[in-house]
Amino acid sequence: MIRETKISKNDRFFFLFCLLSMWLKTVLVSLTGFDLPVQDLLDVLMVLSGPAGSLILLLGCSFFFGARLNRPLLIMIMSLVTALLYADLLYFRFYIDFVTVSILFQFNNVGGIGPSTFELMKGWDLLLFVDILAAILLARKVKEAKLEPISFDRKRQCAAIGAAFIAVSAIMGLASSPHLFSSAYNRSQMVTAIGPYNYHFYDILTGIRPPIDRVFAGKSDTAGMKEYITRKKNEKHELFGTAKGKNLVLISMESTQDFVVNQKVNGKEITPFLNSLVKESYYFNQIYDQTAQGKTSDSEFMIDTGLYPLSGGSVFVRRPENTFISLPKILKENGNYYAASFHGNDPTFWNREQMYQTLGYDRFFSKKDYKVTHENSINYGIKDIPFFEQSINQMERLPKPYYAKLITLTNHFPFLLNEKDQMISTANTDQDVVNRYVTTIRYQDEAIKTLFGGLKAKGMYDDTVFVLYGDHYGISEKYEPALSEMLGNPPNPVNDTRYKQIPVIIHIPGQKGKTIGTPGGEIDIRETLLHLMGIDTKEFMSFSQDLFTRDSRHPVIFRDGGFVGKTMIAQDNNCYDKKTGQEIEAQACEKYQETVWNEFHLSDEIIYGDLLRFAKVR
Repeated sequence: MIRETKISKNDRFFFLFCLLSMWLKTVLVSLTGFDLPVQDLLDVLMVLSGPAGSLILLLGCSFFFGARLNRPLLIMIMSLVTALLYADLLYFRFYIDFVTVSILFQFNNVGGIGPSTFELMKGWDLLLFVDILAAILLARKVKEAKLEPISFDRKRQCAAIGAAFIAVSAIMGLASSPHLFSSAYNRSQMVTAIGPYNYHFYDILTGIRPPIDRVFAGKSDTAGMKEYITRKKNEKHELFGTAKGKNLVLISMESTQDFVVNQKVNGKEITPFLNSLVKESYYFNQIYDQTAQGKTSDSEFMIDTGLYPLSGGSVFVRRPENTFISLPKILKENGNYYAASFHGNDPTFWNREQMYQTLGYDRFFSKKDYKVTHENSINYGIKDIPFFEQSINQMERLPKPYYAKLITLTNHFPFLLNEKDQMISTANTDQDVVNRYVTTIRYQDEAIKTLFGGLKAKGMYDDTVFVLYGDHYGISEKYEPALSEMLGNPPNPVNDTRYKQIPVIIHIPGQKGKTIGTPGGEIDIRETLLHLMGIDTKEFMSFSQDLFTRDSRHPVIFRDGGFVGKTMIAQDNNCYDKKTGQEIEAQACEKYQETVWNEFHLSDEIIYGDLLRFAKVR
């Protein structure tokens, strides 16, 4: 028998207060904090109705525990839901994205509670918790009144109303975007359509998929890979094999965007060393950041495997036991290379210690291999200059030829640096984050200069190919108005997309420099390197393309469903002319949308099903 619950009129008032305050708070945060793409009446209706159903069901649980309305449980549910909403808000403020179950399990990898988090907090955030305080006071002061029973049928009706709201939200979402659930990587679109709490429920359900996919995957599931490979072009260019047999050094430049190259602040160059280096290097100035929630680990994953990152969480954490046809493995097979990675952070950060073994690295030099002191570290770890100075000594002892990847740290949000290390004055915008970014970028540039100088001094420069790249954006969309002010750019969707550009510099000692303006993605670095190393890639399952021969008609795609085409940009379900920035007919972008869905679908299938364990392709 289900226990009968008795409530009074005051209980009903208390429940309605909690429900309405939570609904209103969620709607206001959705519209102001999340900056959801609300463009028409249907979008407005979805934002209003989306949270209602889930809140009715969640708060309605208080009717089922106890002989009367369980007010403490109701307040506890309010607190937990508000905490989730606030976590979404803080995460969105920097990443312009929403928390997933995967990222919650990787909490320390996105900064945990530290300077990064406190930088994102605002005084008015306290208003999010006012209704909880009010509910606590009401629960104590509302007088007792005559109790009336609520039948099971009434409880079922309450649940039905909540479910109806959820169904209506889903129907309106599908009406607005037929591919809503098949393109769930567009989380802003999904939160607009079904509300933040329904989105989290859907995220939990989809999180169950990966282990199931792997169990039931078989050789027959590799058909999509084989079809893709048969369509893959493998053009060779005059530089094919130029770097064959040379040492390969990759320098991952933390949070470095392309606008810093050849840019001045207060009359001084932000990156004087990089500015001189690009003159004698192959400099690709239209390469886009394609990382998702895994950020730096996503960057590493794309370059090492040629696969796209997952839309939620990091492959490094979620699928470290998979089989991958990685860059270290290929270089070993084709040149007996020794592979090592250098990073002055904990070996467990982004689960690198385990994932590097999977990818075929022979050695991981982590924080424990460096002399890290209070004086030579800040923010996330050892500063870049001592990091490079100590790394040179380790690199000198590596077996040759070697593939060495060095990952910088200092230029990490919120961009903190001691005054004695600042080599340029801060910028003069109304955002301290943007102002400080200039100083940490300048410090990183000096650190890279130190690395090159040290390698030259030890005779380790001439027989080495250097690849420098920004791993992901540093200035998020929240701070872009201040960035536009600093750069003198008008705020528009095209410039927003251009801020996703990261520098990619390939320096081969003795080769002349050239700037290449072909659009490409971070994922394309892998194919480019393999061609320079003289390795035929026609058999590899990869979405990477050689940047020297890349087809400009093939879109550069992002995990939120947007992309950059030859003449247009797709962003937030809108289509823009790449040159003018004006919005154009959606049909102009639709012809590329199938490529976006197909490539993400195939890449996800490979990762979730661990399909490369079955493939005969290398």
